[in-house]
Amino acid sequence: MEQEKAEAPETKVAKAAPEPLKDDSIIASPDLAFVNEIIKGGGESVKKCYQCATCSVVCNLTPPDNPFPRKEMIYAQWGMKDKLFGNPDIWLCHQCSDCTAYCPRGAKPGEVLNAVRKLSIEKYSVPAFMGKLVGNPGALVLLLAVPAVIFLIILAGLGHLNLESIRNDAGKIAYSSLIKSYYIDGVFVPIFMFAVVSLAIGVSRYWKDMIKTAGVKPKGSITSAITATIGDILSHKRFELCNVAKDRKMAHMLVLFSFIGLAITTAWAVTYLYGYEIMHAMGKTPYPWLLGPSPYPLSDPVKWLANASAIALLVGIVMVIMNRKKNEEKAGKGGYYDWLFIYIVFAVMATGILSELVRLADLALPAYIIYFSHLVVVFFLFAYAPFSKMAHMLYRATAMVYAKATERDIEVK
Repeated sequence: MEQEKAEAPETKVAKAAPEPLKDDSIIASPDLAFVNEIIKGGGESVKKCYQCATCSVVCNLTPPDNPFPRKEMIYAQWGMKDKLFGNPDIWLCHQCSDCTAYCPRGAKPGEVLNAVRKLSIEKYSVPAFMGKLVGNPGALVLLLAVPAVIFLIILAGLGHLNLESIRNDAGKIAYSSLIKSYYIDGVFVPIFMFAVVSLAIGVSRYWKDMIKTAGVKPKGSITSAITATIGDILSHKRFELCNVAKDRKMAHMLVLFSFIGLAITTAWAVTYLYGYEIMHAMGKTPYPWLLGPSPYPLSDPVKWLANASAIALLVGIVMVIMNRKKNEEKAGKGGYYDWLFIYIVFAVMATGILSELVRLADLALPAYIIYFSHLVVVFFLFAYAPFSKMAHMLYRATAMVYAKATERDIEVK
C-alpha cells in the first residue's frame, strides 16, 4: 500500500503535464479526397506500403540525406498534399521502377509518385480547369474537337473543303495550297505563346512552393545549376543508374533529339518561306537558297534533317512503347495520363511520315486527310503541353536546378 501511495502522485503529474510537441513534429490531417485522387490517377497500390524502406534503399537516384520515396509514400497515404506538391523529390524520381520491382508488398512507389506528379501539374496549371481536362479520359474527344473545328472553319473560309481538287500551279499536291502557312502560323503562334506563359507561371509557382516547403533557399549560382541540369538532360546519365528500366535511356534520347531536330526543321522552313516573301515584297530577287512555299525537294538539306528526325522519332517512340510493355509486370502498366502522351507523340510521328509518303504517291484525298489529322494532333501536343506529361520535362528540370542549387542533388558521373 505504501508503495502504491508513493507512486500515485508521480503518475498524476505525468498525466497532467504532457510534453509539448517538438519543432519537427507534424500534425497530420488526413485528406481522403486527395488520397482517392492518387488512387484514381494510377496510385491504387498506395495503401499497401508499410514503410519498410526497401524503396529508398534500392533507389540509386535518391540523396543519402532524407531519401525518397519512403517519406513520399507516407505523405501520400495520409493525403498530405502540401508535403508533396512543393517537394522536389517527386520530380527527382525518374520512375526507374527499381522501387516498384523490389517492393515486398507490391505498393509500386514509382506508380504512386507518377500519380502525384500528375496531380502536381493539375495544381500548378493555368488555367486550372485545363489540368483536369487533359487528365480526364472523358474529355479526350472535346480536346481533339477544338483544333479539328478550328481548321475546318479555316478550310471552309478558304473554300477548300473539296480536298481532291486542291493542287498547286504545277498540278501537284501541295499542303501550302490547302492551307497557307499564314493561317497555320496564325493558329500555332498564339497557342505556342499560351503554352509558354502557362508553363512559366506554373513553374514559377512550383519554385516558390519548393523554397517554402523545404525551407531552404538556393545557395549556389542558379546559372551554374541550370547549365549542369541541361547537361544532365541531354546526356540522360541518370537513366544509367536505373536497373529495371535502364534501357529507357536510348528511347528517351531518340525522342528528345528528334524533337530538337524537328524544331530546327520548322525554323529552317520558316526562314525559307518568310525570307522569300520578305525579299519579294521589297522588290528584290530572293536568294536562290530561299525556296519559298513548300513542298521542298528531297535533295534539300531541310528535308534530310526533317526525315532523319522523323525516323528517329519513329524508332524512339516505338522503343518507349515496347519497353513499357516489356517492363509492365515489374514497373506497372501506367495510367491513361502516361499513355495519352505516348500515343499523341506516336500520332504526330505517324501522320507526319504518312503525309509525306502519300503526297509523293500523288493520292490527294488521303494525303490531305492525313495532313489535316497531323495539324490536329500537333495542336493537341503543344496547346495542351502545360497540362500533359510533356510538362514533366520542365517541372523535373526545375526540381533538378533547385536540388543542385541547394546541394541536395547527387553527383552523376
